[in-house]
Amino acid sequence: MRALVERYLDRDRALVVGDVGSYDFTGSYRPLFDAPLWSYHGIDLTAGPNVDVVLESPYKFPFADEHFDVLVSGQAFEHVKFFWLTWMEMVRTLKSGGFIFLIAPSRGPEHRYPVDCWRFYPDGFRALAEYGGIECLEARTDWDAYPGARGRIWGDTVGAFAKPPHGQVAHAEESARPIVAAHIARAASAATRHLEGTLRALRSGLQRRRSDKRPG
Repeated sequence: MRALVERYLDRDRALVVGDVGSYDFTGSYRPLFDAPLWSYHGIDLTAGPNVDVVLESPYKFPFADEHFDVLVSGQAFEHVKFFWLTWMEMVRTLKSGGFIFLIAPSRGPEHRYPVDCWRFYPDGFRALAEYGGIECLEARTDWDAYPGARGRIWGDTVGAFAKPPHGQVAHAEESARPIVAAHIARAASAATRHLEGTLRALRSGLQRRRSDKRPG
């Protein structure tokens, strides 16, 4: 996360930062956003250390559209049953021109809190970008062991995303319309061919029956 912050953010620009899944178990991202012009807000489902806003649902944020300049989430998405809904709330509440930094495990033992549902690869992050109509700036997986780690049991996928300016966001449902229309057209064409074949068979059967009934 530190590398993403240093790579993409300007400490001389005022930023409103939201951290989704911010509860502090063994540390938090708050120190990374300790800058005079930055305002950090920890967001989670449970009140506790490093939580400023307690959500009633992971699928509905109590923030207006385009509220945050930056949204981050680390080691949380694997615990969200329907993470794509949370993702869409992050996209909704992110300002145009804003950034999302996402870190989620690519491998590792089950660790339920209260569930452990998912692991992620770069293609999954790119698919999330496409689904949300935003740009994936980078997505990579730590395939090798962490420095000093005993083996390769844990690994993460790291992604950075940007929300394009107004008028350039291709919403998922809009980008999907041609695909859906093509599926419908193919289905309609197949149904038409099936119906035409059935009618030809019926006509052929009727013609044979009429031929059989003609006087010899």
